[in-house]
Amino acid sequence: MRLAQLKVGILAALVSVSSFAATDFLNVSYDPTRELYENFNKEFGAYWKQRTGQDVNFKQSHGGSGKQARAVIDGLQADVVTLALAADIDEIAEKAKLLPADWQKKFPQNSTPYTSTIVFLVRKGNPKGIKDWGDIVKPGVEIITPNPKTSGGARWNYLAAWAWAKHQYGSDAKAREFVRQIYKQTKVLDSGARGATTTFAERGIGDVLLAWENEAYLAQREQPGKFDIITPSLSILAEPPVAIVEKNVKKDGNENLAKAYLNFLYSPKGQDIAAKNFYRPRNADILKRYSSTFKPLKLVTIDKEFGGWTKVQKQHFDNGGVFDQLVKENNAK
Repeated sequence: MRLAQLKVGILAALVSVSSFAATDFLNVSYDPTRELYENFNKEFGAYWKQRTGQDVNFKQSHGGSGKQARAVIDGLQADVVTLALAADIDEIAEKAKLLPADWQKKFPQNSTPYTSTIVFLVRKGNPKGIKDWGDIVKPGVEIITPNPKTSGGARWNYLAAWAWAKHQYGSDAKAREFVRQIYKQTKVLDSGARGATTTFAERGIGDVLLAWENEAYLAQREQPGKFDIITPSLSILAEPPVAIVEKNVKKDGNENLAKAYLNFLYSPKGQDIAAKNFYRPRNADILKRYSSTFKPLKLVTIDKEFGGWTKVQKQHFDNGGVFDQLVKENNAK
């Protein structure tokens, strides 16, 4: 009897340990979110442990948003994706069928828990006198921006520049010429936003970095006294979305964990973490608390200004699109 009871006790203990064993969880994200999710994972991990007793072995993968999407399509076993733009997650849905086409309906604000925008990072004292978009194409100004073929941030840069020029000069033709000149004066086209920041901030190349707002503030924090941030008169509302890779989480048993993980981004704690990492929170009260950081500016949206990501991707960034045409024209001159 005692032996039987002992066996039952051991079995129960094993079941208990198995129930709360650490699980691997992979967030495939874009370049500049490393610090955000390092902080977020610690807070969420403590919350999840307290709630369920389960430890989570968080893993992060970062790179250019387009490259990251292709890695998931090619088999990288992401539980969630937190990429730079909706078009990249649409591609995962369309080409790999790993999540539904209506994935943006799964979480509030079209599955975008925080936003950002595009600003300029310049050397301390702003030696080139850059105040707005028109100044970055003045003779002798060297620009750093990543490659729109691989980087989501680069596509936001491109579209913010296009929108300003169209508003300023009154036509798409003039906006096209303005954007062509930007790439003619671009010194280095890195594959991702973090690589571009490294080129500008650590390698000392270029006069102005077209940057995510959060990247600019992070560079300023990490190298105090070396840079100024210039907020242009008009920029774009950058909305980096999040999604559960549904087929993967069903296979690895992380469905509830993935839902809780992304929902936590919308919680007051998650929103505060986003703001501390220089992303604009959706929560109005928390945004107000950080008003000294996030300066007001005119923001256009991808839908109203360009007709949405599906149209933009095909027209501007697919092979043979406007960006490829601009590069070809610059190489011919």
